[in-house]
Order: sequence, then structure tokens, then C-alpha cells
Amino acid sequence: MFHPPRSYVYLDTVARAGSIRKAAEILHVASTALNRKILELEAELGTPLFERLPRGVRLTAAGEVLVNTMRRGLSDLRSAVSQIEQLRGMVRGTVRIGCAESVSTDLVPSAIALYQQNHPGVQFRVLAGVTGQLLAALMADEVELVLVHDPEPSDDLRVIASLDQPLCAMMRPDHPLAGRQKIRLADCQKYTVALGDHSFGSRRLLDVLMARSRMSLKVALEASTVQMLKEFTSQTGAISFQFQIGTEQEVRKGELVSIPLTDRSLSASQLVLAVRDGRALPVATLSFIQALVARLAALNP
Repeated sequence: MFHPPRSYVYLDTVARAGSIRKAAEILHVASTALNRKILELEAELGTPLFERLPRGVRLTAAGEVLVNTMRRGLSDLRSAVSQIEQLRGMVRGTVRIGCAESVSTDLVPSAIALYQQNHPGVQFRVLAGVTGQLLAALMADEVELVLVHDPEPSDDLRVIASLDQPLCAMMRPDHPLAGRQKIRLADCQKYTVALGDHSFGSRRLLDVLMARSRMSLKVALEASTVQMLKEFTSQTGAISFQFQIGTEQEVRKGELVSIPLTDRSLSASQLVLAVRDGRALPVATLSFIQALVARLAALNP
């Protein structure tokens, strides 16, 4: 098993924790010993790596350069170890994936479970969140691939696969609009709705359309998680909004109804599978990407 140099682990842990004391607790070492090691590294390099603050530490510009380079180097080393294991006929390792909350309770867990039936030696670390947060994690090599909605085009982002994803109105089966096949956002105006907060990509789409159309909605709740929106819809009958793939579990169970919105700006979104361009990926990650691509292809109409 590959073990990174201890100094790398120390630097990375302090950078993530933002505190030498907290990092020492995580590493199970004395804070004085950890601080001494950081001071030794700074002396060797001839420049401070951390800015000492009243309540913790923060990377200096030099520290950011070193830590980012170190993380990318560790990523490449893990990839090399993974490829060596492949030569020995094994698919092992840890896949680090960032995914939108819409796919974190259904698509991704089921894809992982199916994959591990054939590759029990592969573990997974899943980070669920909003697109901006997940792309930042991808560029920092904290995750190796992302499955997100509508990422901004970038030279640093390599798109592997995509799936068209209209925004849908979610409602209880007894809602007055539940029998419709398709609706427009304007049809929801006279009913109570629940919205994701401004970190949601879907919320930005809705806000733009409402501003352009001078439309208003009766907002009873703003929430930071998809699950809370679904629960509120189920308990109160309010309409909430979710990309189609994030509605399928509740629809299968008959708990909620999902109706695509036909407004042009709400029906053209995409779920995108992507990696950081130029990054060498471990064999286990490449293998799981193939499984995800096949899964997304099966969902395309």
C-alpha cells in the first residue's frame, strides 16, 4: 500500500484544518511537534508557508503553490500504484467522486453497489453538493470525477458524458396540476412553492426566468437541501423543483409526481460527467467511469 511522505500529510492536514491544534488532534501527534515540523519546512524553503492568525493558520501564496503541487503529485502517485496493481490482475483502490444532490440518493449509490459486485476491492468516497463547490473540489484534486448539473465550460474541464435533464415540478399526486403531462412555470404561480436556496443551479434558472418574465411565486420555504424540499412537498402539498433524475425514486414509489417544465430555459439543462483535464486517473476510477458512462447512456431517450 502506498504511504505518502509524512511531511506531505502534515502540510495537507494543517491546510485543511486551518489550525495546527486541530490538525494535531486529527493526526494524533503533539501540537508542539507538529508546529516544529512546519517551522522546519519553512526554514528549509526560506519562506513562510502559513500565516499565523489569532484563531488558526492560513496558507500563504507560497504555501498554496506547494500544497496544490503536492496534492497533484500525490494524485499521480496513487494513479501509478493503481496501474501497478492492474498489472498484477487486480482492480483495487478508492474512487473519489463529487456528485449533485439530485443523484446522491439514487443513481450514484445504485451505480456503486452494482460496480462493487464485480469489484469488491474498490472503495468509494462521495462528496455531495452544488456544482460550484464540486468543481472547486475537482480542480483541487480532492475528487477525481464529478457528476454535476450545467458546469460552466472550461479548458480545465474534460466532459466525458452528458444527459439532458429538464427541470421538473414535483408535487403530491393529489395536487390540482398532478394530472398534467407538461406545465410552464407560470402555471405554478397561484400555488405555494418551495425553492432551493441561491446555491442551487435550478434556483438560478428559475430566478432568471422570473426576472425576465416579471413573474412571482408564492414561496413558503427556501431550503439548502433537496431532501428537505421533497419532505416539505410531501407534507404540505407545496410544489418544489428538481432536475428529472432527482425525482425518479419518489415517482417509482408513488409518493410524488414529477412534471417537466416546458419553458425553454428550464428544459435545456444537462447532467455532466467530467474530470480535470490532464489528470492521470487511477485504474479503479477509470473502470468506474466506464460503468457510469454505460449507465447514463441507458438513461438517454
